[in-house]
Amino acid sequence: MALSLRRTGAGPTHIGKSCAKQSTEAPCAGYTATRSGQFRYWRCSYKEISAKAIRAHFGATQHTDQIHARVGGQIPYGLPEECPAGNLLLMLQSPPSSIETKASWAVATVALVTMLMAFGAAWITAVALKDIAAEVNGVRSIPALASALAWLGSGFGGILMGRLADKVGTRWTVICGSLMIGLGLAISTLGPPWPLWIGHGLFIGLIGLGGINAPMYIYVSRWFDRRRGSALALISSGSYLAGAVWPPVFERAIAAFGWRNTMLCYGLAEIVVILPLALIYFRAPPELILPAASSDAAGGKARVLGWPPNLVFGIMCIAAVLCCVPMAMPQGHLVAFCSDLGINRANGALMLSVLLGTAFLSRQIWGAISDRIGGLATVLIGSAWQSASMTAFLFTQNEVGLFTIAGAFGLGFSGIIPAYVLALRELFPASEASWRIPTLLLFSGGGMALGGWLAGLLYDHFGFYAPAFAAGVGANILNLLAIGILVGRQRLRAALA
Repeated sequence: MALSLRRTGAGPTHIGKSCAKQSTEAPCAGYTATRSGQFRYWRCSYKEISAKAIRAHFGATQHTDQIHARVGGQIPYGLPEECPAGNLLLMLQSPPSSIETKASWAVATVALVTMLMAFGAAWITAVALKDIAAEVNGVRSIPALASALAWLGSGFGGILMGRLADKVGTRWTVICGSLMIGLGLAISTLGPPWPLWIGHGLFIGLIGLGGINAPMYIYVSRWFDRRRGSALALISSGSYLAGAVWPPVFERAIAAFGWRNTMLCYGLAEIVVILPLALIYFRAPPELILPAASSDAAGGKARVLGWPPNLVFGIMCIAAVLCCVPMAMPQGHLVAFCSDLGINRANGALMLSVLLGTAFLSRQIWGAISDRIGGLATVLIGSAWQSASMTAFLFTQNEVGLFTIAGAFGLGFSGIIPAYVLALRELFPASEASWRIPTLLLFSGGGMALGGWLAGLLYDHFGFYAPAFAAGVGANILNLLAIGILVGRQRLRAALA
């Protein structure tokens, strides 16, 4: 006999199969939403209890509350109206009002350490850019292309590994990624150009960072619901914390042992750190991912900001490329830029650490801001700040001024990428996160790759960095236009709602 439901909202009024026929390995489950906004959880494992007892538990709110019960792959709505004897046993419990716990922040902290170690590998080439270029007649575009391939590879790899992580678990993609980063560094020591390009593009980027970066964004976002923006800001700080911590260390190591030995030693160190952390901490996240509602069930096609979802998503991806082109230029070329101005490499590496250290510190502030004003508005503010700082690089040549601008640049750009990810989670269903987030990170990684390579190419052509920085400012202005359109659309829809 079918279980009849009292209709309290849209949805079917019957479940097609009898509860008595359902396997006890997949019990009915759902939430009762009360007027106060809280949820009460229930399950049934098909032993005897009366419908009267069910109503007694739910109390006076039974006529207005809504239960989402997942049975046999369907999600009907309502409260049990009649239930034959021998069918149901409700095991009622009240879970926390939020999925966030101390364990959520422990996972986020471990994810930060993982990103710190994984992204450290790419900074060796940035610090040793002139040393590596010296082996190929001083052509800086060759080591710059290696760094670009690492970014680009991580973007493509994130799409593949994001889907794989949904199937096998983030733990295993992270472990694989750490091993491949170590292997990529070892291959890169065989010298420029091809071993360096293959080691960075395929092993460090595509498989290594691809298995860690995008899956980690998705994974950590599923541990949070209230302070998701702050959590995403924390873990995304890993790449900038790596830039703050490792360049001075690498500068001394390269001076003492050479860039090849530095790569070999660091590859071993990151495996030793990441592998046990992944085994211990990266278990299944608590967030329940329900399938996205179909268009037919919703009565029409889904819209985002009143537009087709993929149109909005496409604008965000293009904007990500345009903001990451200027973002990559100082990060990849600041040490070499300082050297051209007569500033020694140690101070250049320290300046890079200042840039990325302020990015790490301010990113937590941007995370709190994005939790209050939303992802898109945060992207717009950060992009405007980045554009102003990038322009200042064109007009500053002295060491003190460059330290100041490097710090300002770090303060501005640091909140942009996690704000993009937060905007995706705000605008699109959680069930689409496993492909939308890696795809956006592919475009942002492509922008980072393009920016780093373009700066090296323009330097090789003109002999100085001003044309490259000017091109970065132009790309940033286009980004402001794209994001400004989306923010304006969002504000307009909110005003009309």
